[in-house]
Amino acid sequence: MQITISVKQPGRKHALIDRQMLEIADLPDHPSLRELLLAVVAQQVAAYNSKPLEKNLLPFLSGSEVADLVNTGKAGFGSIYNEHKADREKAQETALQAFADGLFAVFIDDEEIKKLADHFSLNSHTVITFVRLTFLAGSIW
Repeated sequence: MQITISVKQPGRKHALIDRQMLEIADLPDHPSLRELLLAVVAQQVAAYNSKPLEKNLLPFLSGSEVADLVNTGKAGFGSIYNEHKADREKAQETALQAFADGLFAVFIDDEEIKKLADHFSLNSHTVITFVRLTFLAGSIW
């Protein structure tokens, strides 16, 4: 199933990721938030692990790549400097713990999903938005 995701952070002018299409295998039409998070993390780990470890002597960006990066306000060369592959199970556990700790919120078509067990419907027009939350200065304890 193809899903559309956005990643935002309060205080930033532009989205970190704006309406990126992801192909997720084995995701039901009416998943729980837990199922969605596990599937997205698995897909992202697989994509990361499949990237070749390249050492570009003279990295550069093409004109179209620069134009695409202008919208995000951040440019990078896509190089991976860490030679270790990501562990899918550990990444999934970390994502679930981060949600439980309130480090990010998930919105399905502008409606917040607050519990991992909550189910929602997905279709080709659904936009899933992850909002990375930041703490203010000081302690919350």
